[in-house]
Amino acid sequence: MCGIVGYVGQRSTAQVVLGGLARLEYRGYDSAGIAIITPGNALVSHKRAGKLSVLRDDLATNPLLDGTTGIGHTRWATHGPPTDNNAHPHLGDEGKLALIHNGIIENYELLKRELVEQGETFHSDTDSEVVALMLGREYRDTHDVSTAMQRVVARLEGAFTLLAVHANQPGVVVGARRNSPLVVGLGEGENFLGSDVAAFVAYTDKAMAVGQDQIVTITPDSVTVVDFEGKPANATPFTVDWDASAADKGGWSSFMAKEISEEPEAVANTLRGRVGAGGIVTLPELDAVLGDSVSISRIIFIACGTAAYASMLGAYAIEKWSGIPATVELSHEFRYRDPVVDASTLIVSVSQSGETMDTLMAVRYAKEKGATTLSICNTQGATIARESDAVLYTYAGPEVAVASTKAFLSQVVATYLLGLYLGQHNDRVSAELSAQLAQDFEDLPDQLEEMVQTGARIKELAGWMADTRSVLFLGRHVGYPVALEGALKLKELAYIHAEGFAAGELKHGPIALIEPGQIVFVVVPSPRDPSSLHAKVVSNIQEIRARGARVIAIAEKADAAVLPHADEVIAVPFASTFMEPLLAVVPLHIFGMELAAAKGLDIDQPRNLAKSVTVE
Repeated sequence: MCGIVGYVGQRSTAQVVLGGLARLEYRGYDSAGIAIITPGNALVSHKRAGKLSVLRDDLATNPLLDGTTGIGHTRWATHGPPTDNNAHPHLGDEGKLALIHNGIIENYELLKRELVEQGETFHSDTDSEVVALMLGREYRDTHDVSTAMQRVVARLEGAFTLLAVHANQPGVVVGARRNSPLVVGLGEGENFLGSDVAAFVAYTDKAMAVGQDQIVTITPDSVTVVDFEGKPANATPFTVDWDASAADKGGWSSFMAKEISEEPEAVANTLRGRVGAGGIVTLPELDAVLGDSVSISRIIFIACGTAAYASMLGAYAIEKWSGIPATVELSHEFRYRDPVVDASTLIVSVSQSGETMDTLMAVRYAKEKGATTLSICNTQGATIARESDAVLYTYAGPEVAVASTKAFLSQVVATYLLGLYLGQHNDRVSAELSAQLAQDFEDLPDQLEEMVQTGARIKELAGWMADTRSVLFLGRHVGYPVALEGALKLKELAYIHAEGFAAGELKHGPIALIEPGQIVFVVVPSPRDPSSLHAKVVSNIQEIRARGARVIAIAEKADAAVLPHADEVIAVPFASTFMEPLLAVVPLHIFGMELAAAKGLDIDQPRNLAKSVTVE
């Protein structure tokens, strides 16, 4: 989950690498470090525990000699606490080689014992230093970082992206990839490496995705890719469809505030060009694998966290519109219980980054079982997207804040498009319903903009709740995943106890949590819904109010039945059943952000978390 950057070229390496790390800090912010090969072919390095700003301040006071070759790292700690010694880079070959690592080396203890027996001395608690020392020993034998890397990776088990430089090979950065992400930025007289394109998008929009078990060597004028055995290999080129300004705050107080403001645009971009006349959904990227959707007997979504809640809404819509059974599985549980998967199963993975390790491994398991795999992803060149049979991109733009907001909405919309696409191919969706949903989609960005404007009132609510220690969320049907998402945002951002419940479960246990003053958000279905869920949820509100709860209802405008029973009502526009959750979730995103701000917490970089979970 760490961020890594590599550079060779004529620019200031320190400037390029530190700028790349700033755009990758969402991947880990326990410590940071940089290593540069100077014009005199010396390797200089500096690293510090804490956020990137600590390293920047140190370098401003005591700058390193600059050069045109270097690597940088921002860490999310796995092995060893976040200390200066455990920060990357780690050194080998008597300080002439520097290495950075994202991932986990599972057999590091065995390798470490061997190195100690061979006389090597360790200065950190990390698994990564093992690789640095191994690489240094192999370099002394081969005098080539690429060849040394081939020898070392042959002995490593686990997930890793490695970048290395050596003082004796200026103008060369070598990277290796297994399971963790690595992309190449292609410049003119310069080249880049990074965990994702944010590392170098300020300089080039041309990129290549490095494949599984591949080693890449960059110089200012060349990029060479081989497999772990040294045989020539291909990398997949692509063009980045956003620029560096999209990953800047742009005057907002936080990235999360900016990204919430972009929720309407993210949804519009996900829909653009995909819903045609009469509501017919056009997804040419899926035609080759799903055109004959009648062969699909069941759909399994695999996802984690926020993406799993988006998938729940997608499963509801798919079953309603296509008649195909759909379920949601947590990626990290899926393959360990021997699930029944075959050629008639469609596995839909949902991951903003497309690098979530649990989800990637679940996709690989499903492919081994013969299932068709579809990725819903926001990141070009991502591993899960490349390894799936088809990919549906969400086009939400870069999401830097660790707690996901606009990605959630765009994921839900993508699953809805999938459900409508399947339903139309199965002749289960009428022309009337298609037309109605097309209108719903058209109205949605403006309705979301209206919800974004509720921020001022929600900020007031968060202000008087700053000392709150527990918040509960209730919802039914499509409101249930919204309740789960609202609770997750408070856990991530405000570090308080928060739970989301299906409102029907209330009397089966959770009502015991209700005591005077307990704050409960309730997602209320539309009173126009033909089912009886509205009346049932209003009854739930009455039950918890009778026990002293303070109720904040998210309800449709002019829902008179809710007003007498809620302490506060956040009104949402009139919308159809499946559009309601997209509107209801926006104030919950804002609330999580504002409660964290009221508590004086870091909104964009919550403690212990990283944006992309690239280890199991």
